[in-house]
Amino acid sequence: MSFDLGNLLQQYIGGAGSPPGNVNDHFDAAAQNASPDLLSQGLSALFRSSETPPFGQLAGQLFGQSNPTQQAGMLNQLIAGMGPGVLASLIGGAGGGSGLGAILGQLTGGGSNASVSPAQASTLTPDQVQVIAAHAEQHNPGIVDTLSSFYAEHPTLVKTLGSAALSIALAKMAQHSRAA
Repeated sequence: MSFDLGNLLQQYIGGAGSPPGNVNDHFDAAAQNASPDLLSQGLSALFRSSETPPFGQLAGQLFGQSNPTQQAGMLNQLIAGMGPGVLASLIGGAGGGSGLGAILGQLTGGGSNASVSPAQASTLTPDQVQVIAAHAEQHNPGIVDTLSSFYAEHPTLVKTLGSAALSIALAKMAQHSRAA
């Protein structure tokens, strides 16, 4: 018996009400059967939705649920997406020589080309990453799409955001698959 992704996603068209079944199971099935691009589009909609917390808060929450390797991968995506000028403003900004700016300066060596290691990433808190992600989004709204692609590779982590957020992602995936 083959899996019918379209039939599963059809339940989420319109986004109103709660579809039958377990949203977590539906998300698992969709993540296993959808293209990475379709999953990424759903996650991007989840991150941008007015029905979910702000992107920075979601990014901080995902960071807190990640292992150190995933944390480093996420931070490296954020840092690369900020570009040198934005990163320099965060490093040299209000935090100056202390706090978050100093931590970022140490992690990156003051430049955007450096790579954050898992050990370095694990020194940050979800709240600190929330600030970094919010700053990155403010200066580069495309960072949401970048992190959506990153988390499309780690869909189990996305499930920690809850069923309401997963329903939004599945509804957007349904809209995109219908239009294709």
